[in-house]
Amino acid sequence: MSGKQLPVWYEKGLSFKCTGCGKCCGKEPGFVWLTEEDIKKASSYLNLSRTDFLNKYARYVSGRYSLIEKPNYDCVFLKENRCTIYTSRPKQCREFPFWNDNISSKEAWEEASIHCEGINHKDAPLLSPAEIEAWRKASLE
Repeated sequence: MSGKQLPVWYEKGLSFKCTGCGKCCGKEPGFVWLTEEDIKKASSYLNLSRTDFLNKYARYVSGRYSLIEKPNYDCVFLKENRCTIYTSRPKQCREFPFWNDNISSKEAWEEASIHCEGINHKDAPLLSPAEIEAWRKASLE
């Protein structure tokens, strides 16, 4: 093997622009996993202690914390389709839709576009493979 990296399916880039629709933030059950940095940022943003933030907004599942959901499965911080802690939102939220599952194949990206109107949006910028790789690598950390 020559050591050359094989081209990825998104070698020409991918288009994405967040439209603020809020669809990625609810209507289905799921987990928004929190890193220690997420907990620190959000609790500081809300002017709460770590303990108070976790008691009010998180649940402990399988050895880690996840945000709680409203009864309709919306994120606890989603209000009128907007994130009320947007500037301090969790890493998992900041990296959407560039999660490994969504960029694993063209078919996966197209499937994600069914639920995310910002994927392939007509006004979306074209992100380079290097930018996409940076998102992907960040999601692994």
